[in-house]
Amino acid sequence: MSIIGSHAARPLAALVAACALVGGLVACADPQEQPPTTTSAAATSASATVPTPGLAPEPSGVAGARVPGEQRAKAASLMVVGVNNYDDALWKLQQGVGGIFITSWADTELLTTPGRNIVALREAVGRPFSVSIDFEGGRVQRHEHVIGPRISAREMAATMSPEQVEHYARELGNSLRWHGVTVDFAPVLDVDAVGLDIVGDRAFSTDPHLAGEYGAAFARGLASAGVTPVFKHFPGHGQASGDTHLELAVTPPVEQVIAHDLPPYSIALKQGGGAVMVGHMVVPGLGDGVTPSSLDPAAYELLRSGNYPGGVPFEGVVYTDDLTGMRAITDRHTLPQAVVAAVRAGADQPLFSSGGDLVAAIDALDAAVTAGEVPGERLDDAAQRVQLQLLSTGA
Repeated sequence: MSIIGSHAARPLAALVAACALVGGLVACADPQEQPPTTTSAAATSASATVPTPGLAPEPSGVAGARVPGEQRAKAASLMVVGVNNYDDALWKLQQGVGGIFITSWADTELLTTPGRNIVALREAVGRPFSVSIDFEGGRVQRHEHVIGPRISAREMAATMSPEQVEHYARELGNSLRWHGVTVDFAPVLDVDAVGLDIVGDRAFSTDPHLAGEYGAAFARGLASAGVTPVFKHFPGHGQASGDTHLELAVTPPVEQVIAHDLPPYSIALKQGGGAVMVGHMVVPGLGDGVTPSSLDPAAYELLRSGNYPGGVPFEGVVYTDDLTGMRAITDRHTLPQAVVAAVRAGADQPLFSSGGDLVAAIDALDAAVTAGEVPGERLDDAAQRVQLQLLSTGA
């Protein structure tokens, strides 16, 4: 069974129009001008307009003009790094990173304190950057005492219709934007496997179709509030042998993953918009069968090509899962090694929350491009996708 395909580039003009549309959505949820809504979670909403997915990079245009010209700065612009507080975030942004990640241990001043919050960072830095957070609901909801608590994906699917989940996620998105967040590492599209409970209540369902329908609805809600949703963990963690935070996990053979774990992506990616996070699980039969998907070119090609039943080509931003907080990676790679391997494989934005040397990671990617280990075109493509996504949220 062939799982590798090719895909054609699409015009940049379409994305510029989409960015203008999303800019309108963002303006409606400007975190500095109006508070988040507090409407009942059970209310039904009309289907929201969703941003067009990021399109294939081109050498000119609005996004191209925003890409740093110098190679090392371009490498830095791909990085999404965890931050502890305002001063830590400011220093990392001054190194040129493309985004900051609000960790669970970050000082809430970044979300709440005038002069020490995201608004102050944007004023101090003077260039676009993304602000991301892990907020799924249930057991994964960072700073819920500030953002407002949400129930788990499983409970959402058990108690709400997809339309109600869309509304529920829009309220979450409004709160995130109010506090300066532009990217949410949610929804989970993993299909929970009965008896394994690896993903558990983080998954919407054990049924692939329902997982896709509810995940797509959650994403529409976030996008309508001006927050980029990130579908995770491609190609699917539900049947994996363990938790990649603790160990290298292995899924069933690729044929089973395609049949069981990819249908939610067929549903969610068809609506357009959003980004994707690639997980650290090994998929036998995909690539060499021993490399984690986040570092495996075959996993990125499968995602980009859409060459699976019902799949569509995907040209948006692709993140790695955390490269520093998960033993599936850290037991085998240093941060600089993991960053280089991920970008070479096809990642646009390596994510690392803690425990790594940012400068060394930037230097390693810069050196790898100079040495030809990472093609210059790969760096250029990733850097333009990053800027396209920033434009889509008005960041």
